[in-house]
Amino acid sequence: MSVITVQCVKMVTANMLLSFFFVSGALDDCPAYSALFITAPKNMEALSGSCLQIPCTFTSDPDKNFNSARTFFGVWIKSDHRFSSNPNNVIFNSSKTVTTYPMNITGNLSERNCTTLFSSLIINYTDTYYFRNENWPYRATAFCDPLQTTVKDSPPSLRIEISGDLKEKESVTITCSASTPCPHSPPKLTWNLQQDPHNTVEKNTDQTLTTQIQETITLSDKHDGVTITCSATYPVDGGNYKTAEEEMTLSVSYAPKNTSVFISPSGLVSAGSWVNLTCSSRANPPVSRFTWFKTSNDGPIKVSDGDFYSVKVTNVTDGEVYFCVATNDLGTETSSGIHLTVKGKY
Repeated sequence: MSVITVQCVKMVTANMLLSFFFVSGALDDCPAYSALFITAPKNMEALSGSCLQIPCTFTSDPDKNFNSARTFFGVWIKSDHRFSSNPNNVIFNSSKTVTTYPMNITGNLSERNCTTLFSSLIINYTDTYYFRNENWPYRATAFCDPLQTTVKDSPPSLRIEISGDLKEKESVTITCSASTPCPHSPPKLTWNLQQDPHNTVEKNTDQTLTTQIQETITLSDKHDGVTITCSATYPVDGGNYKTAEEEMTLSVSYAPKNTSVFISPSGLVSAGSWVNLTCSSRANPPVSRFTWFKTSNDGPIKVSDGDFYSVKVTNVTDGEVYFCVATNDLGTETSSGIHLTVKGKY
């Protein structure tokens, strides 16, 4: 084999390898020949009977003859981006030549804004959509930026979020949020924290919208175990409504409360008998230590640990006062004292 032949074989092999790497890269990323790109959410969820606003802006390859001074049209294609081989997949053209689906480009295309309002949604509109720009002779489809739209009969889930630590005496902000795919028919949010909360609509980083209600409260032990219920009412076609609901039960940490001592048997007791003292307290987290004390002229004296303590009654015991201290990670609380009185001493 000649040197020239060997070199030719090497060049063909190299070209094949380069072609392979190019195609592999094209599959992983976006082909180099793409001429149109959009910035829009990748996935959007909408409610049947309502609308969906698709925030959209586009950029084009400056070397592909795009000219904003010329008349151009925005086109939406479903399922398959191949425009020429699937003409029936064209569902909307701002030239009004195709209006198969109830869509309208509300953005100013001359400002590269392709924001679109998709109205009167039905379940069958769940699909993958592609945006196309026609600015003759420039024509391109943003096939690297598909939009997956899912239309459901039920509203999207709500979110309840709390900022700050759930501890007594802490001030926290509680927020209930609802996705707002249709800005013309936003949901009405209510909850059991206020009678008429103020609804606000916030814009997210991807330009989608969220409706929120908020309340700031200072926590106490009384909030522990409270269930927050948030409801969203979405208007839909025909004057009807669809609702969603979310609940969250608060677990608020607090120091011991209502620490008390109980005696059995109660009342006067005979000398030589035993009485049982029980300490109880509520706390979150639960009480980690109970400590018993009795009073003396020199101050309180520790006598035992644990929530239960037995005392043998004698004449010396008469008039002694016992109390307990409950402790958890957040603090302590001391019970009131209980007197032991010997029967028949007086």
